[in-house]
Amino acid sequence: VQLQASGGGLVQAGGSLRLSCAASGSTLDYSAIGWFRQVPGKKREGVSCISSNGGSTYYEDSVRGRFTISRDNARSTAFLQMNSLKPEDTAVYYCAAARRCHFYSGSNHFRAADFGSWGQGTLVTVSS
Repeated sequence: VQLQASGGGLVQAGGSLRLSCAASGSTLDYSAIGWFRQVPGKKREGVSCISSNGGSTYYEDSVRGRFTISRDNARSTAFLQMNSLKPEDTAVYYCAAARRCHFYSGSNHFRAADFGSWGQGTLVTVSS
């Protein structure tokens, strides 16, 4: 499966954006979808993950309550609704696929190594 993230842009602090992750080449029905973000010079950070049927969702502590992950398998698309955006949310956002969501204890709940089919990211810039 090939994934493509879109929907990024420039927004003021407190604003909202909705990112989309579109799949091509294969169905998304059997894949968990994760959203990650990366700032230049820093490691890719997991943000959220949704199970293949959408029944389970997981969030990094820094975005819980502000971001909502969802999916529409009929459209082979996943979404990340981002509200109450902060300047520290500025990053390139990527989506990726996995067999299931792995939610680890500790400060980083997701690991990029668990995911594949990385697509090109979309830049989110939050101005103060």
